[in-house]
Amino acid sequence: PREEVAYVTCTYRETGIDQPDFLATIDLNPKSPYYGQVIHRLPMPNLKDELHCSGWSTGSSGSTCFDTITTRRNKLILPCLISSRIYVVDVGTQCRAPTLCKTIEPVDVFWKCNKGYLTVPRSLPNGDILIANMGDAAGHGKGGFIVLDGKTFELKGNWENECETPPTGYDFWIQPRHNVLISSAGVVPRIAGRGFDPDDLKKGVYGRRLNVWNLSCRTITQCFDLGEDSLPQSIKFLHNPDA
Repeated sequence: PREEVAYVTCTYRETGIDQPDFLATIDLNPKSPYYGQVIHRLPMPNLKDELHCSGWSTGSSGSTCFDTITTRRNKLILPCLISSRIYVVDVGTQCRAPTLCKTIEPVDVFWKCNKGYLTVPRSLPNGDILIANMGDAAGHGKGGFIVLDGKTFELKGNWENECETPPTGYDFWIQPRHNVLISSAGVVPRIAGRGFDPDDLKKGVYGRRLNVWNLSCRTITQCFDLGEDSLPQSIKFLHNPDA
């Protein structure tokens, strides 16, 4: 059925407004008097998180978006780009007024994974949640992924083998039917945080490669260097899951 609400992450960072970021719920029902309007705001409990991308938890083992139409996406995963915090939001109980149900603090991410600056979350075929990152706790470049349990949302640890950690990371997408994960390069957070400088492209501050992974072995099988004037970011596969 047609979606009746949309969830949008909203950040106040660098605006001079000292308020927490929030998740906005937008009415998408054309018959509603509030169509196209923000009908609910869920503020986060901390300041200066910088909510970034959001992703669904499928909530059951073996579920992917193209394998079943019965999967209930009732939890939304919100990693934070700057604070490295992770929020889990319940959107299933009241879809028009979601609530915060779990928070994973940065110290747990730093201590258990030596990762930080979290970017994109996606569900794995087994139901667990994979979250990409750009750096380590100190802001040096460090790619890779951390894993959350798909049912308890406990932090499991790093996904990739230690020897396979890329120098930077940002986005990724998986294609389970071909046993492939492709990830893009990111930035060195402690340098890029000062703002975009085109000269930094030649200094290696911005990654410029795509990584091809064996999904089941968690190892890199290919790398593509796209050149010194490139900054590959988003990854999307064709909609046909067999392609």
